[in-house]
Amino acid sequence: MGSSIFNTLNIGYSGLTAAQAGVSTTSHNITNAESEGYTRQRVVTAASTPVSMAPGNVGNGTQIMDIARIFDSFVYDRYTGISADKEYSDYTKTTLETLSTYFPEIDGVGIKSDLQDYYNMWQTFADNPDNDAIKLSLAKQTEAVSSSITSTQNKIYDLQSTLNSQLKVNVDEVNLLAKELANVNISIEIAEAGDTFTANDLRDKRNSIELSLAKLIGAESFSGETKSNNVISSSSNEKNGSYTLMVNGFNLVDGGSYHPIHISSQNNSNGFYELSYERQDGVLIPMDERISGGRIGAILDLRGDKIEGDSSGAPSNGTLQKVLDELNAFSATLIESTNNIYASNATQRMTSNSLEMNPTQPILDSSLNVKNGAFDIIIYDIDGKETARRTIDINSLTTMTGATGSNSVEAQITAQKDDNADSNANNDVDDFIQFHWATYPSGGSALDLVMDSNYASKGYSFSIEDNLKTDRFDSGSNFAGALGLSKFFDGKDAKDINLNNDFIDNPTKIKAGKTSASGDNTLSLDMVQQQFEVYSFKVGDMKYETTMYGMFDVVATEVGVRTKDAILNNQTITAQFNATELEYSSISKVSIDEELTNLIKYQTSYGAASKIITTIDQMMQTLLGIKQ
Repeated sequence: MGSSIFNTLNIGYSGLTAAQAGVSTTSHNITNAESEGYTRQRVVTAASTPVSMAPGNVGNGTQIMDIARIFDSFVYDRYTGISADKEYSDYTKTTLETLSTYFPEIDGVGIKSDLQDYYNMWQTFADNPDNDAIKLSLAKQTEAVSSSITSTQNKIYDLQSTLNSQLKVNVDEVNLLAKELANVNISIEIAEAGDTFTANDLRDKRNSIELSLAKLIGAESFSGETKSNNVISSSSNEKNGSYTLMVNGFNLVDGGSYHPIHISSQNNSNGFYELSYERQDGVLIPMDERISGGRIGAILDLRGDKIEGDSSGAPSNGTLQKVLDELNAFSATLIESTNNIYASNATQRMTSNSLEMNPTQPILDSSLNVKNGAFDIIIYDIDGKETARRTIDINSLTTMTGATGSNSVEAQITAQKDDNADSNANNDVDDFIQFHWATYPSGGSALDLVMDSNYASKGYSFSIEDNLKTDRFDSGSNFAGALGLSKFFDGKDAKDINLNNDFIDNPTKIKAGKTSASGDNTLSLDMVQQQFEVYSFKVGDMKYETTMYGMFDVVATEVGVRTKDAILNNQTITAQFNATELEYSSISKVSIDEELTNLIKYQTSYGAASKIITTIDQMMQTLLGIKQ
């Protein structure tokens, strides 16, 4: 078909249509400039098929090939990756900054300051061993340091519980977004069926969901192929084909289907949530330890992603759990070592804590912190003079109860020996001490050591002291401290440490000496010395050999170093994020100035196309005038 004046009119119309599409697309960009996840679009035009004539091909106007978005999938992948890292870093930094406020040691207040005041009060007590007012002050200071420890522990545990609650909220959000993403994929597939058009706004929505999932859980998307679009921009390319969104090998979304993350605390006594992935055969695979990115990755790393299968139900790792474990180790050693020293105070009865152990099994195989060593039972008369002493050995075969002649604690205490080497069979430890192993109806057992009533009426008393093999306080058996036979502290660790309730009710019962002799301050001097002694603090697989102050410094330093590292790491990641975001924005985000320029360009194009139509109209009028 040859060129005609009517065909030229169609050329003008095609120009009007292209300019109109340009104005509409530019207007769409401007109105969505602030829309989250929106990617700017451009009209892709090309010359229509020309009209063939004898002299050659005559142009036939323009046609709209596509409305394409300017998008670089490679830059976007880097942007989602660094967004996940920044979300992880931001959350970690904020949480650790909160944690660091629980250890205000740099300001001269907190646990360490209270601990120093506590030992200073023991020194004051040693200087005035019979002063009841000082006993009252010592009791108050002991309660103060105990309260400071439990308060800090509770704050950390509350922070950990808050993270646990946030884990549930964020996983629920991941599941909702994954479901929405699967539906969007179905919509994109329908809209782009036949490869005729590109579903720009749906793809923007998908990218926005992908970014949210990257921030939440470090998810990554993968497609079958990537196609470039050099016609519109040298940096523009799109992912096409099969679609998968995964988290470290777990597919959350496969095209139009999604796989929710299962989260449950049903089997945990402390309410800690555990995550799992359901395979196609219905088997649940634990995935807590496989999530390392985004906000959820930060929560798991802070809270702990390995939940103990025992009755404790607590994580075995995690930044907060490590601090809790370190504070517990510090407190447990403070409690046991103090009670072990206080057992050297002569009394007429010692009863242990409730114990969960088999008395016929080796003590060292139990959960008690009893060590391979020895302790002495010492008998004092009414004047505080030592009457008898017997060493009880604890080794790998020692049990709590057992027949005469066995290696049990019972047999060693009740054995008929001449402790004084005076050939008198009636003034030895076995004559003074009665050994009882009591089993409670409600469960648990207790060791009860009682002074024989005949000797008790005459003012005799007994004490327990570790038989130290070296000059270290913790080189003995820790028998009295581990069992709580003569307690200055109640509790087991940081969550329940407190002054013995008997001393809270009546602080005047606190003793400064090992005997009842007036002016005896030997026990209080041992308490003062405790602060300078080296102890073994076990935290998981690690063991710290240090003083009480040194162990607390380990706890505080752990928090301080981790917080500082988090802040420095956040600064680095923020700089990387800003650079990547700027690169992504320069490619895909709307520039109002550029869009206004394009608006003028398309307006001019529209006017020029209109001029074509006006010219054709005049030509047609001329033709009609010739006919007349």
